[in-house]
Amino acid sequence: MEASANRERTVEDPVALELLQSATRMLTGVALRSLDVLDGAVTLSQFRMLAVLADLGPARSARVAEALGLEPSTVTRVADRLVAAGHVARGSEPGHRGVVTLELTRSGRRLVRKVATWREQELARMLGRLTAADQARVTAALRQLLAAAGDGYGVVSRTLVPA
Repeated sequence: MEASANRERTVEDPVALELLQSATRMLTGVALRSLDVLDGAVTLSQFRMLAVLADLGPARSARVAEALGLEPSTVTRVADRLVAAGHVARGSEPGHRGVVTLELTRSGRRLVRKVATWREQELARMLGRLTAADQARVTAALRQLLAAAGDGYGVVSRTLVPA
């Protein structure tokens, strides 16, 4: 870790950090507003689980807890509500009846898809306000930022969904 820290450069322009903070708030706003399309069908906590299950596919509840950074008992309570609403199915592993698995139902997949579609349309609307040249510059800058973050940053196995 120290060797990697020694290779990091300092930020030359504090305005860049300020702009990145603003962009983070804007993207967080897009993510939160996208849940409005669900008309209160699920809470933010419940949607977090749906999003993780969409990424993981059928998974042990312990794996879902790990991905969400939650205690297994909390995952059980959230899953109970989602199962009751028909968005998640609970099962067990063949030969391991004590292992609880969770997976999205058709209804759960539909909710995740609806949110993802809204987010994509909203981000496309924002990008559409830029010229083609500016879109290319934004794309290049985001690629560089994602590369600087490192492989796997924001992936489920490293807790992708903010608390």
